[in-house]
Amino acid sequence: MRLSMVYSAALLLNTGLVRGASIADPDVNGKYWIYGEGISAAFVPYGASISDLLIKDQYGIQRDIVTGFDNASYYTVDKQHPHFGGVPGRYANRIKNSTFELDGEKYHILANENPTHDNPDGLDTLHGGPDGWDWRNFTVVAYTKNSITFSIVDPDGKEGFPGEVVSFITYTLGNLTWDFKMVAIPTTKKTPIMLSSHTYWNLDGFANNQTQSALNHTFFLPYSGQRVGVDNILIPTGDILPNKLGSVNDFWSAPKQIGHSFSDPEIEGNCGFNCTGYDNCWLVNREQSGPYDWRKDGFIARLQSAWSGIQLDIFSNQEAFQMYSCNGQDGSMALKTTQGLFDNPDFPRTIPKYGCIVLEVEDWIGGINQPEWQRGSKQIFEPGGDPYVLQASYKFSINTTATPF
Repeated sequence: MRLSMVYSAALLLNTGLVRGASIADPDVNGKYWIYGEGISAAFVPYGASISDLLIKDQYGIQRDIVTGFDNASYYTVDKQHPHFGGVPGRYANRIKNSTFELDGEKYHILANENPTHDNPDGLDTLHGGPDGWDWRNFTVVAYTKNSITFSIVDPDGKEGFPGEVVSFITYTLGNLTWDFKMVAIPTTKKTPIMLSSHTYWNLDGFANNQTQSALNHTFFLPYSGQRVGVDNILIPTGDILPNKLGSVNDFWSAPKQIGHSFSDPEIEGNCGFNCTGYDNCWLVNREQSGPYDWRKDGFIARLQSAWSGIQLDIFSNQEAFQMYSCNGQDGSMALKTTQGLFDNPDFPRTIPKYGCIVLEVEDWIGGINQPEWQRGSKQIFEPGGDPYVLQASYKFSINTTATPF
């Protein structure tokens, strides 16, 4: 029996996923639905992706508040591939020069972003490479009414990463909650691991009859007075920058609408060269308040819409948080049939620029190339050591106190 199979069986038995688990067929659209109190969600094996999340707004109308595709088959043929709802891996976000060094050995990962004449494949690696985890089909290994677990075996050398990694992604719905746990185990060699959930949100379900933009959403990062400095192609420079009071990246001093600072000249280039908006990684400094239980001692991020009244509070064991304001959307991506307006010619049934928000719980981006940050215990793992574990709880409620756009 292969070592990866041994680890797989052991983890399933130790976590109780085998006992009582039921592997059922997906629906006619290839989606696996799970249900909680006041919430339901659908997932697809491609990228272990969330494709639908249904919740009622302040008027009792059900909204689908995440982006995706109507049919699971389209994930494999979509040419834009905006990482809708998937798990980027084995290393999320960007790797500078597509290289890193581990125990004196230099590894070259396949590049897939920022191509140039001299580097046609790209200058860096984004979300694990051209065939990263959210480009691949996971296996459903457990499926119940309120929970689903996906698994993937990432081979030694895939995309250039050392060693085999076995991973399990578990999604669970509760009382207006979506919880997930991501576990990854290196089986043969020491290797970097950093995962995340790359879900795109519009808390209005694109049904707001005043705007399709998500810039009207209010955002709050109460523990994030600092962020990772990046260059003009969003590669970490090694600098940790202050989010000064009142600056465009100040979401810590008070909640504010994501579009609030778009008239500030500082917002130009804030998300890279010739880019207006956000694609930034804020640090989560929970330690400032002393010991804490990440599950209940205060959210690390809050997203809220006054129009729908839907509020999302995020709790996580991770120490960084990336927010992307969908600067790259251009109106060519179709909405799902569960979203948007059908009788308003002013709003095409597509996702416009700034029409969504990506929220990513993760560790400090690019940490494998910044040894001075001392993130090794959070990002480098080896056989026989502790596994990589990411946990998060997304809690939904109705709150209409945010200032409308």
